[in-house]
Amino acid sequence: MKKSLLVFAFLFLIGMVSAAECSLRTTLVNQDPYPVVPGEYVKLVFQISGLDNPECKDIAFELLEEYPIKFNPGQGGPQIFKKIDYIKDYSSNVLIPLEVRVDPDALDGPNPMEATVRNGAGAPLIKSFNLEIKDIRADFEVYIKNYNPSARELTFEVLNIEENDVEALTIEIPKQDRIVVKGSNRIVMGDLDSNEYTTATFEAIPKEGEITVFLTYSDTINERRKITKTVYFDPTYFDDRIADQKSFSVWTYVLAAAIILWIIFWLIKRSKRKKARHHPHPHRR
Repeated sequence: MKKSLLVFAFLFLIGMVSAAECSLRTTLVNQDPYPVVPGEYVKLVFQISGLDNPECKDIAFELLEEYPIKFNPGQGGPQIFKKIDYIKDYSSNVLIPLEVRVDPDALDGPNPMEATVRNGAGAPLIKSFNLEIKDIRADFEVYIKNYNPSARELTFEVLNIEENDVEALTIEIPKQDRIVVKGSNRIVMGDLDSNEYTTATFEAIPKEGEITVFLTYSDTINERRKITKTVYFDPTYFDDRIADQKSFSVWTYVLAAAIILWIIFWLIKRSKRKKARHHPHPHRR
């Protein structure tokens, strides 16, 4: 009998201790964008549940500023949720939205981040979450492939040097001192896979020096991104090609003129022969 009472008392004490504990569950319920690009901002929503336990007091939540996340100046620190506030809302959950910046050197894949959760004056508990990161940005090398001053045609070549394919790539020449664009200053180049290149030709009058161009594209999460590139234009690189083209053009005209003159001469001579056959000279008596 005594043994049964002791077992019953032990179980009763365990139940009381269990009921007295404030067991909080903290989860990351949303990440936007997913995945996030290194160096950019991400919106996070955390949820703390289990607040309906009477032993849960004021709750303190703090996301730790450690790799791979960074706060803007004045942000960060613990967030306190008074028990009276979440009791008024008749909710056993608290949602905590945050916006942080991702380290520019963060690696692809799940990156662990930590937060502390404290109930009342108790010791803080450390919680770990995964932040999904993927560098989906592209980068390009831009060259001046050709320039024809007689036609005022300036051709750019664009090479995708990253591992990510892009869609709806456009190239734009903004207004600047070293180039005058005639007609549209923007050309749609289309989709461009990794390690592939494409070209765009503008009607323009450039001067020697640096030319600024804008490249805009859609990444794999359909985000429009813009990159500024600078290309140096040196007209001397195209002097020999221009001279060769002019020389070729002149000799082509000379040869064409000679052929035309020969044809005209041959037709005149043929016409005279025909006339001579139809109108022979009379014999002299």
